[in-house]
Amino acid sequence: MATSSPVLNRLEQRASEADQVIVYLKQQVALLKEKAILQASLREEKKLRVENAKLKKEIEALKDQLVQKEIKNGVKQVGVPASTSAVSTSATSQPAAQPAPVKASPPAAKTVGEDKKKEKPEKKGEKKEKKSAVVADDARPVDVSRLDLRVGCIISAKKHPDADSLYVEEVDVGEALPRTVVSGLVKHIPIEQMQNRMAVLLCNLKPAKMRGVLSQAMVMCASSPEKVEILDPPSGAVPGDRITFQGIPGEPDKELNPKKKTWEQIQPDLLTNEHCVATYKGVPFEVNGKGICKAQTMSRSSIK
Repeated sequence: MATSSPVLNRLEQRASEADQVIVYLKQQVALLKEKAILQASLREEKKLRVENAKLKKEIEALKDQLVQKEIKNGVKQVGVPASTSAVSTSATSQPAAQPAPVKASPPAAKTVGEDKKKEKPEKKGEKKEKKSAVVADDARPVDVSRLDLRVGCIISAKKHPDADSLYVEEVDVGEALPRTVVSGLVKHIPIEQMQNRMAVLLCNLKPAKMRGVLSQAMVMCASSPEKVEILDPPSGAVPGDRITFQGIPGEPDKELNPKKKTWEQIQPDLLTNEHCVATYKGVPFEVNGKGICKAQTMSRSSIK
């Protein structure tokens, strides 16, 4: 009995230690569960924020289409600060703005002939407008204001079926449908880091096929021979937000003319500064009221 007493004491002590270890492990498991739930909720919140911004853009586009159709049909628009109720009131308060004489028009042959005569001067006018627009573009300075730089969200990315070094991405840039973008980032950025992330997109390059897939924009990156980082928009930016440059006004070209080498002339002046801020000739890439665009770690690097 005397010899068994120390053995029992040791067993009881070990059992007590084992109970303490079990309690500690249960606490760690609970903490890990809480952390996983929190991370999932943050991802869901970010996803909902992006979807909400996209819906807002779609609603605005539909409102614009409605107004244009009303104007085309002869419905007068009331000059009141933009609101849904004002537009709908103007639509209902003008029930029959279309001209009645359509029913009492002369024979159809004459009407068609008159319409054809009217069409010719309109087409000439359109050509003149296009020519004047081209002349105006040529007269503008070649600077960063001619680039259509926007905030976008890379919804998904996958490997190009015919090119090991290329990703094919679906990117929301604030339009009704996502754009397809092909990027040579496979060697620099893991595919999991390409999913559901914000980025800066150049949206007015001429679409071009890359190994059979049409690319409709370009993801902007800080770049060196050894390393590449996708530029991050400021917190709170949503797909479709324009990137602006203080003191450099102007609307972007509808589409950059490859023959004019506009992008090639502007690109050498796109650099990150010593604080990793994306700049054009020292002026930061900025989303109005929300902040500036940056690389994660790459300072004094080219942007392309």
